[in-house]
Amino acid sequence: MSASPDPKSNLRKGRLIAAAAAAACLAMLGLSFAAVPLYRMFCAATGYGGTTQVARTAPANAGKRELTVRFDANVAPGLNWSFEPETTQINLRTGQTATVYFKIVNRSDKPVSAIAGYNVGPDSAGLYFSKISCFCFNEMTLAGHETAELPVVFFLDPALEAEKSLADVDTIVLSYTLFGQKPKGKLAAGESPSGKTGKPL
Repeated sequence: MSASPDPKSNLRKGRLIAAAAAAACLAMLGLSFAAVPLYRMFCAATGYGGTTQVARTAPANAGKRELTVRFDANVAPGLNWSFEPETTQINLRTGQTATVYFKIVNRSDKPVSAIAGYNVGPDSAGLYFSKISCFCFNEMTLAGHETAELPVVFFLDPALEAEKSLADVDTIVLSYTLFGQKPKGKLAAGESPSGKTGKPL
């Protein structure tokens, strides 16, 4: 005749299972909060997904290779702004610094804030595309019908010349998308600057 189950033993097992489940849930919650900053750090370190680099100064010496850098400007749905580069493309030698201005206009009658998401194509070029200064580093607010011309200062790292995946690439595209922002930095409804076009730095 088998012994009846010990109620205290069953209670202890139940508590252990509940504690383990709660710990697992808390761990998953913590990882979900850490995932975004960790992913951004990974992208910044590796250039993954066309993420550009941030630099304080340009290299002391220019490289040998010249490439075409094209500029693409977009506005997310729901943001009544216009946005365009002063020029659609430039030719640039690796290691040389370039400054390009983008013109933005708030076409609405009221102040509106926005932030620029960006990416570089091909993706592998992101590791060698270094920005010294960029309007994409900060949220922008324009009064109704206000116009602004904002610079991006950048260079192509000469180390690009040794990158096998870029050996046959002669054009790099820097693409921006402006996303509307709610006050206090909250994203406007339906507008999420994430993914390839729309990674706030």
